Amino acid sequence: MPEATLTSIDIPVLGMSCASCVGRVEKAIKAVPGVAAASVNLAAERAHVAVTSPERAQAVVDAISSAGYEPLKRTFDLKIDGMTCASCVGRVERALQDVPGVLTVSVNLATETAAIVALEGAAEIPALIAAVERAGYGASPVGEASEQADRERLAREAEVTGLRRSVVLAAVATAPLFIIEMARHVIPGVHHWLVGVIGEQPWRIISFGLAAFVLFGPGLRFFAKGLPNLVRRTPDMNSLVALGTSAAFAYSAVATFAPRLLPESVDHVYYEAAAVIVTLILVGRLLEAQAKGRTSEAIKRLMTLQAKSARVLRNGEESEIPIAQVLAGDVVAVRPGERVPVDGQVVEGASFVDESMITGEPVPVAKGVGDDVVGGTVNKTGAFRFRATKVGAATLLSQIVRMVQAAQGAKLPIQALVDKVTGWFVPAVIGAAALTFAVWLAVGPAPALSFAMVNAVAVLIIACPCAMGLATPTSIMVGTGKAAELGILFRHGEALQTLNSVRAVIFDKTGTLTLGRPALTDLDPSPGFEEAELLRLVAAVETRSEHPIAQAIVEAAKAKGLKVPEAEAFEAVPGFGARAQVAGRRIEVGADRFMAHLGVPISPVAHAAEQMAAQAKTPLYAAIDGELAGLLAVADPIKPTTPEALTALHRTGLKVVMVTGDNRRTAGAVAAALGLDDVLAEVLPDGKAEAVKALQQRYGRVAFVGDGVNDAPALATADVGLAMGAGTDIAIESADVVLMRSDLRAVATAIALSRAVLNNIRENLLWAFGYNILLIPVAAGLLYPLFGVLLSPMVAAGAMALSSVSVVGNALRLRRFRSTAAPEPRGEPEPVAIPGGAA
Repeated sequence: MPEATLTSIDIPVLGMSCASCVGRVEKAIKAVPGVAAASVNLAAERAHVAVTSPERAQAVVDAISSAGYEPLKRTFDLKIDGMTCASCVGRVERALQDVPGVLTVSVNLATETAAIVALEGAAEIPALIAAVERAGYGASPVGEASEQADRERLAREAEVTGLRRSVVLAAVATAPLFIIEMARHVIPGVHHWLVGVIGEQPWRIISFGLAAFVLFGPGLRFFAKGLPNLVRRTPDMNSLVALGTSAAFAYSAVATFAPRLLPESVDHVYYEAAAVIVTLILVGRLLEAQAKGRTSEAIKRLMTLQAKSARVLRNGEESEIPIAQVLAGDVVAVRPGERVPVDGQVVEGASFVDESMITGEPVPVAKGVGDDVVGGTVNKTGAFRFRATKVGAATLLSQIVRMVQAAQGAKLPIQALVDKVTGWFVPAVIGAAALTFAVWLAVGPAPALSFAMVNAVAVLIIACPCAMGLATPTSIMVGTGKAAELGILFRHGEALQTLNSVRAVIFDKTGTLTLGRPALTDLDPSPGFEEAELLRLVAAVETRSEHPIAQAIVEAAKAKGLKVPEAEAFEAVPGFGARAQVAGRRIEVGADRFMAHLGVPISPVAHAAEQMAAQAKTPLYAAIDGELAGLLAVADPIKPTTPEALTALHRTGLKVVMVTGDNRRTAGAVAAALGLDDVLAEVLPDGKAEAVKALQQRYGRVAFVGDGVNDAPALATADVGLAMGAGTDIAIESADVVLMRSDLRAVATAIALSRAVLNNIRENLLWAFGYNILLIPVAAGLLYPLFGVLLSPMVAAGAMALSSVSVVGNALRLRRFRSTAAPEPRGEPEPVAIPGGAA
């Protein structure tokens, strides 16, 4: 089905605990008619679904709920103006229902209100209001609209609070069981004291009550989810815990209340094992939930950049309203020290704005009438007003958040193997536990039944599908979040893995390796002429010209603080140059052929001009009153950070290639100056994609870095396309990665981060698979015939809890990633001139 006909929705899903949960949710979603694709991320707790129409969202949510999980929803209340009859109600309901992510709509004519239930994060108040207005009615939030809060964060905090309460209750009930049972086996005399003071049978009954409280109080969550999944023949980690603990508890209950049903030699109880298992796994769940909360800190930090309110000019008065109520076209006032609430264009006043969150540059940018401002940036000194152009989900900050969330929810190709394994892992563990029970019962030493039960429970408890399911997504979440902090946005999560395997990086020249605008690089006056005076007179002529080279000369004069006089009788000579009268002197500036036409000899500087041309510079000649006054050169300077970035790429073993439309001589000069490995010159814009294909044949996987404007075909053709976002332009559809800062060191950083993330994923997978492969046989009793070693179910529970926490903890190490290739910018460095110039 063509991608253009699909609607993408992101659904936060609570209650998933392991890779089996992921598989079950994906299977349930894909079974819904109209679903084209579904990807569920355990670490992000989100489902990314592509549907044929927005109306299918409710069916997807129902499927998730039927599978035993909780899709996170949000309710909006709107005041509707202009309704007069039931037909109006129907029109408003239909308009709201068409907003992507809206699940149910209920419009009340009597109260003139609408109650909307939508997927969390999929629909916001501005989109709902706009839909109502398109239907011909008015809408506004009911009462005081609350501040935009991170409801997913609140939901996770509620989960952590609930887990913390459960851990405390379980620990209080488990402590006497564990302490007394351990003491009676370790400390001499405690057993006889217990029998004499309390009695064996009364203590068993007390133990039964304490264990039952732990299992069916704080531990009820395992049974509530695990047993239904077992009945549906889709067992998960909860099923393993429920099976293991209930087996130990049931065996102990029979030994307590119907001991005659068991042989006398196996009349033992394992209440403390069942209670300790539940308590330890709850502790592991608590630590895991806290750690998983830290994996999304990048999103939280981005959300803190959003202003909570805005001062809007309405009806001639300024009034402060919640950010959700700002509409496109509103005039917004910003005072010194405040954050810019939404994107817009300055209409009054001037100031300096700190845009470091977008560009990474610490120097505030001057803003005046007509300049664009970005929501989330900080106003420094002055006050100004601007007209809102993008609000709600359309703002740059919202785009960045969505892009990061999409990348965090992506599944890398490496995840395919993990999905296949986890699909059969839990049933295989249950089978292994059954086999363990049967073997110990058949050939184990006396009491065989006790050995069989304990070892089977240990197998069920030691297995950890959580670690396997979290190994990849947690690393992706932390890695892409860290990338966003560094100004690198992965539009497609798969690029994170592909970037790791590229063998060559291809750069477009103009605007990527270079500044993309000409600059004066050389000024060599003839004998008898002063440099400043020559530049001042030539700039006077070029002030009247709109040619980019002319503008470069004028900018150079302004940069030196020269006062440029007025030019008279200006004349442009197409293909040659320009002339004018300046302060009573005849000034002529242009190419060598212009000087030949004027009869001005240039032989004294011919050699210098040839050297300049060989260095990719454009030589120009200036004549004053018919006499050669000097030689100038203009070139597109290399970006100041380009040499450092290319050196960093070479250090990682990558080939660096340039593709340009320049002639071979100019391209060769740039390539020599930068130490490039390869160069393709005289490539027309429509030939860049073919050039990329040729380089793929030569080097293998390649990345292409361009400005995203005329490089779209090449960006799409490369294995990974990296677009220079130029600060605010991040919606570059052809790129896989957007570099928000025009700093090529970010390319080296992106590749280094990709490698760090992939290494982290491999470490996680090695740990997760290695843990299960090694410890499940140990839990089954493989070491007993050789060393007499058995693994206690309590130890197995602790190890299982530690496994998940270890994987998440290892992923969190990526938050400390530092790239030596891209130090933080400390100011505006000077452009790098191509070697050989005077500038």
